[in-house]
Amino acid sequence: MEASDLDEGMKVLDACLTNISWRLKPSSKRRLQLDMLALITRMRPVVMVDYGGIMPQLQHHLSSLLQHAQKESLIFEHIRLMVIQDMIYLIHLIELTHFLNSTFNSHQPLLFVDLQSENPKMVTKIEESQLAMQLVSIQRLFLTIFSPERTTDPSPSQDVKCTDETHTTCQSQSLHSRSTNDCIDLSDCMDNTDITVPTLNGWLLGYPVVYLFGKEHIADAIYNLSTKYLHIFQVFVCRNSTLKKGTQAEELLSFSVPYDLSMRGSNEQWAEAFLAHMQAKWERCASAWKSLKMEGKDVNSLRKPSCELERNKA
Repeated sequence: MEASDLDEGMKVLDACLTNISWRLKPSSKRRLQLDMLALITRMRPVVMVDYGGIMPQLQHHLSSLLQHAQKESLIFEHIRLMVIQDMIYLIHLIELTHFLNSTFNSHQPLLFVDLQSENPKMVTKIEESQLAMQLVSIQRLFLTIFSPERTTDPSPSQDVKCTDETHTTCQSQSLHSRSTNDCIDLSDCMDNTDITVPTLNGWLLGYPVVYLFGKEHIADAIYNLSTKYLHIFQVFVCRNSTLKKGTQAEELLSFSVPYDLSMRGSNEQWAEAFLAHMQAKWERCASAWKSLKMEGKDVNSLRKPSCELERNKA
């Protein structure tokens, strides 16, 4: 896909925003454009929309925007909305299916940081953690819902069963998931598990290290993370555009890891593998992006609430 095609797509997006009278702040509009570009070029399979309003108005605006955009340009044909409880996401159907398959086929295992104890520790053997195995059950459910034959119109199968070695109950009849023309609702995907939204998001948004804590330990997790020094890892991209010269680097995604568990920063083995993975994606669509880089910085989070976990307090 050429930069000129993406520029035309962003023109369509701007026109659709005007047509539906959705007034976004300049920063939110730039974020929406970047998220759309990241999805269209398959740099990311999923983005979480946490700008531009609250539910259900946000869902209504995004649904209207997608409906108008897809009528005007094929560039948006694989973009869909997904809702999980009070969270709303934009997804690329094909890239999400690829991501789900790679979750089980990857030689690079997902790493977890256990936040339930005062001293967070890295969990590398998921079979030793009941919570991690519950996440595996949810991953299997997603894989069934977004199987290749369903990528054009995914809707949950009513006879899906979700099991794992920990015998976690995750039966299909408790998952009242449904798909409509404009939204895929998987709000019940965490039912009968102790998985929290930050853990689900950590995996779903493609982070290499995921925070792990149960629903009964939310306050502990917030405290344990908020009293630690953190490494913030940020991935920046710079657009190729025929409309603008000298475009600046923008943050594609970011995630944090406790400093004591990432003392080598970007030289950690998992960090190097993650960057190589992102660079491979960038090379696949280099005509759309001029550059990609990952930076790490230290943050003193002592006595500061963790925004990554606060959402679960509600």
